[in-house]
Amino acid sequence: MNIRNPDAIRECSPPRIASALRSYALLGALALLTGCSTFGGGAGGNETGKASYYGDRHHGQRTASGERFDQNALTAAHRTLPFGTRVRVTNLNNERSVVLRINDRGPFVRGRVIDVSRAAAVRLDMLRAGVVPVRVETLD
Repeated sequence: MNIRNPDAIRECSPPRIASALRSYALLGALALLTGCSTFGGGAGGNETGKASYYGDRHHGQRTASGERFDQNALTAAHRTLPFGTRVRVTNLNNERSVVLRINDRGPFVRGRVIDVSRAAAVRLDMLRAGVVPVRVETLD
């Protein structure tokens, strides 16, 4: 068995690789801190964008908050809002709205601001369209 000397590895590594790694680590840390920023200036914040819904294939699986996803509950996934935050989501095509609780992370599709449960999609009348423009207002 051939064991390498750790000093030999360091001698072969150009110093700029270590510098680049430090830069990437700093950028990663900043990205994480940005994800922890507040939404819309705190309570009463508004956000507009597109919403989609998820249901059947995720039903019963664990959400990012640790609870099991129930497609029949009035819940949603948002990238940055704290778990448990209540939001009013309004379908801008028909002005229907529903109050939801954030219990998951997402959506992970560019241009979308929230993923709602199937039950919420029914109340928003968005099942057929799948993706609709919405306004998201924080309530607490």
